[in-house]
Amino acid sequence: MNIAASSTNGVDFRARVRGFLDSELPNGWGGVGKLDHGEADAFARLWRRSLAEHGLLATSWPIEYGGAGLTEREQVILAEEFARVGVPTGVSNDTFGITMIGNTLLHWGTEEQKKHFLPRVLSGADVWCQGYSEPGSGSDLASLSTRAVLDGDEWVINGQKVWTSGGHLANWIFVLVRTNPDAPAHHGISMLLVPMDQEGVEVRPIKNIAGESDFNEVYFTDARCPRENVLGEVDKGWPVAMTLLGFERGESAATLPIIFREELKRLFDLARENGAAADPVMRDLLADAYIDNEVMRFLGRDSLARYLAGHAPGPDAAINKLFWSEYHEKVTELALDILDRESLTAEGRRPTNTTMFQTDDVGAPNSSASWIATFAISRSGTIYAGTSEIQKSIIGEKLLGLPK
Repeated sequence: MNIAASSTNGVDFRARVRGFLDSELPNGWGGVGKLDHGEADAFARLWRRSLAEHGLLATSWPIEYGGAGLTEREQVILAEEFARVGVPTGVSNDTFGITMIGNTLLHWGTEEQKKHFLPRVLSGADVWCQGYSEPGSGSDLASLSTRAVLDGDEWVINGQKVWTSGGHLANWIFVLVRTNPDAPAHHGISMLLVPMDQEGVEVRPIKNIAGESDFNEVYFTDARCPRENVLGEVDKGWPVAMTLLGFERGESAATLPIIFREELKRLFDLARENGAAADPVMRDLLADAYIDNEVMRFLGRDSLARYLAGHAPGPDAAINKLFWSEYHEKVTELALDILDRESLTAEGRRPTNTTMFQTDDVGAPNSSASWIATFAISRSGTIYAGTSEIQKSIIGEKLLGLPK
């Protein structure tokens, strides 16, 4: 049964979501944060399968492509209800498969590409990761040097990508490559859809500051993909790449603040438990964090409303990305201040959710290990998907009309 069929009554939809949660979750459920790492991984796999069966993956996609076709209001209701009980809206690589490449396929893909790839994303047959950054091309992405040369009916790819999140879990990668080395920097670039289960692709994990190995280096040595696996036009992949970044930075803008709000509630609890809430300075800082969360919520709802009205994310997505990444650094720093001396040693349960680069799971205990790891991971938020400096440049140049 697909419970996500769009309705005109938000109360009715919320009731259906709650009915789904009541029927699918075990008795005494306290949130993913109550589980250990092995249990959380097993739950995530089963939960994703249940979401797919009930039409609750890719909730913004049109129904004809396997999505739910939800309205803005319904997407927010779904995120609120999932956050309330502490369950995810998917698994970590769904960020790349659904939010990024899936939405970009809907915008730029041929009908054949949509019909082939989109169902495989939802079924989990194709697990995606992102091939953008290179050792010498991060913020200056247009300087990328990974090459693709057409050889009959196949592209032959050579080069290296880095900081490839979830690459060790993926079997497909969307890759920005240079297909015309004689063209100017932002031209001569194409986006290819490349299978990773082949001899010419090597994945090497990199350990992050929290001690996890979620991102990777990916090496291409005469790797191949079919000629038709170009998204958009050959040599004109830059607009495609920017559309994808817009989805990465913007589509979750309305739902991410809900996750952050649940984390903030846990921080309020911590401040009450250890007496920090009695300090007027700490109360002011917590109030500032609450205000920032509310600002983020309204920015996100505006962004999602424009997206659902048919406008692909544009430069305005930089506002949301800049705001939430800077916010999370500030809030996790505040958490360590509240922990005080406890922040010097990581004790208790570590997060199960470090691969999401956001918050620990709902239901997680207020352990120093959880907050320290979340603080460490939050540092990456101002770097990946475009550094804060890049976001400020986009806002200044594209939105405010300032000179370069």
